[in-house]
Amino acid sequence: MYLIKTPWLLKKLYPQLIWNMNRERRVIYLTFDDGPIPVVTPFVLETLKKYNAKATFFCIGDNISKHPDIYQQLIADGHAIGNHTYNHLKGWETDDNTYVQNFQKASDLMLTSLFRPPYGRIKRSQIRQLKALQPDLRIIMWDVLSGDFDTTLKPANCLKGVLKYTSNGAIVVFHDSLKAFERLEYVLPRALEEWAKAGFEFAIL
Repeated sequence: MYLIKTPWLLKKLYPQLIWNMNRERRVIYLTFDDGPIPVVTPFVLETLKKYNAKATFFCIGDNISKHPDIYQQLIADGHAIGNHTYNHLKGWETDDNTYVQNFQKASDLMLTSLFRPPYGRIKRSQIRQLKALQPDLRIIMWDVLSGDFDTTLKPANCLKGVLKYTSNGAIVVFHDSLKAFERLEYVLPRALEEWAKAGFEFAIL
């Protein structure tokens, strides 16, 4: 069970996390979780390039270690990088010490002040410890969850939901993962086309 549009109450309960950006600007903040990996991440890079779009990639440290060439391409293309832990840990099911160490292991591979907790699951105690470790850390959540990871979701319905709920200042989550690729491959170019026609710009966080 997941919600495409993040409810206002959740944003209010966790005001120390970043859910969306300036609503007065006609800008969309595209984000991609779980890469970098072969095939899928290069597809995303090529598609973004066609629309002169920049995005923020929340990378798993283990994937950076396995695919350093793709990671370097992200940087070369001018995209922003965020930490997504080294092993995609779910904060609610992980003790704080292990979680912070896994964050730090990933942090050693990338220079970034951005972090997104895998699954969007993080304890308040983990938030405090991460910010104590890195005071400039910005913990990025999302305004719109594409649902591209949902293997039961038809690509056309995935696109419909993304277009319906994305508005000024939205932080939108996609996944450069094999699990999401069938929907991502369909949705990303079509969404970019529609947003570009509507006059949106695409910026990094």
